[in-house]
Amino acid sequence: MTLRPGVTVVIPFHAARELNGMLERAASSVRAQTHPTELVLARDVHAKGAALTRHCGLLEVETQWTAFLDSDDTMDPGHIAALVACADETGADYVYPWFRVVGGSDPFPMFFRRPWDDDAPHSTTVTVLVRTGLAREVGFVSTPLEQGGEDYAFTLGCLAAGAQIVHLPEKTWTWYHHGRNSSGTPGVGDAGPQPVRRRAQRTRR
Repeated sequence: MTLRPGVTVVIPFHAARELNGMLERAASSVRAQTHPTELVLARDVHAKGAALTRHCGLLEVETQWTAFLDSDDTMDPGHIAALVACADETGADYVYPWFRVVGGSDPFPMFFRRPWDDDAPHSTTVTVLVRTGLAREVGFVSTPLEQGGEDYAFTLGCLAAGAQIVHLPEKTWTWYHHGRNSSGTPGVGDAGPQPVRRRAQRTRR
């Protein structure tokens, strides 16, 4: 597939996030972006977890850039515009911003505004902007939290693939801690079996 210019946001989700309104909140924040942005909603039909569901959504992307968002979080309206501007300015393949936290505290404050160092990689989050071809090459796999989780595995994979990784030292999205977080793991928090099978959906803003 020849990828066309543009950005697509992939949101993996499970049934509970539809029922409790979190998915709509997340999707609405994507639709409110000031930068033209497409959206792929990838449903976790067989309780495989966020990583594999995110990868299925990634395969539906038709644009050169992909951004990711968890179904219980939100982007500020200027989130995508800021990441794209950073990528254009620096030539980065992978840009990660920072977040504000609602319902908890930042577990990684030491990494905010700390420039990326290839020789001392640290976990970012999965809320990043990345070249779609690179993301597909690396892929997403479920990784235990004690090993850094899926986002760290993905970041290390991008680094190993030769990606230029850049930190945008701005808080452009909100990470919600709500006691039902699944951390991408099937059967944890509000994650569970999905009774209805549905393909990823693509919408254009």
